[in-house]
Amino acid sequence: MSQFDLTGKIAFITGASYGIGYAIAQAFAEAGATIVFNDIKRELVNKGLASYKADGITAHGYICDVTDEDNVNATVAQITKEVGVIDILVNNAGIIKRIPSLEMSAKDFRQVIDVDLNGPFIVSKAVAPGMIAKGGGKIINICSMMSELGRETVAAYASAKGGLKMLTRNLACEWAEHNIQVNGVGPGYIATPQTAPLRVTGNPFNDFIISKTPAARWGTTDDLKGPAVFLASKASDFVNGHILYVDGGILAYIGKQPN
Repeated sequence: MSQFDLTGKIAFITGASYGIGYAIAQAFAEAGATIVFNDIKRELVNKGLASYKADGITAHGYICDVTDEDNVNATVAQITKEVGVIDILVNNAGIIKRIPSLEMSAKDFRQVIDVDLNGPFIVSKAVAPGMIAKGGGKIINICSMMSELGRETVAAYASAKGGLKMLTRNLACEWAEHNIQVNGVGPGYIATPQTAPLRVTGNPFNDFIISKTPAARWGTTDDLKGPAVFLASKASDFVNGHILYVDGGILAYIGKQPN
């Protein structure tokens, strides 16, 4: 059996109706896992279910707000009853609000923190008892380069993702004795439908990202599949509290020397 085989594993990927979460779920399904996902609205869950079906993937979709502890606990209990105990959790659900700090309300700041930081804590805490009883598990938090770097207009998002990096490390330390590995994936700038307007040739932001990336391109959701499968599989059984940045080298790069 391959160390990367996920056959028989139940994987819960939050917010995986589309985008990065959906791509990770595809990769897990290809490796043999049973896919469970949630979204906050029925129409998004239905959209996800239709996409998985079109790709030949049997998926189980649930409506759940990751910031609502009672809702999360009830959903995890329902998943356990209807599908089985969760072996792999990917905390993917998240939001971003690009607002200058002086213009951002405390309400907006709290909302980003609630979804991007409190959510992963709530869901991890809900699935951990099942993993402990089963003898182990894998938790993967979707972090960000903003876990390490700052940039204009994303103070709330960077604060949440920086906190998520440290939550990853702390849960890894607490739960390692139960054979639970908690790690993070930090995507670089990824080509998704949401970033399509930014990726037009001639757009200053597009040129900025390409110039800052040694690979000289945007990442794709496919670039995240291998790293996610690695962190979900037996291949990473002694990897814990690690953030794996998939960024084309941005964090290692000081930038081109001027001519």
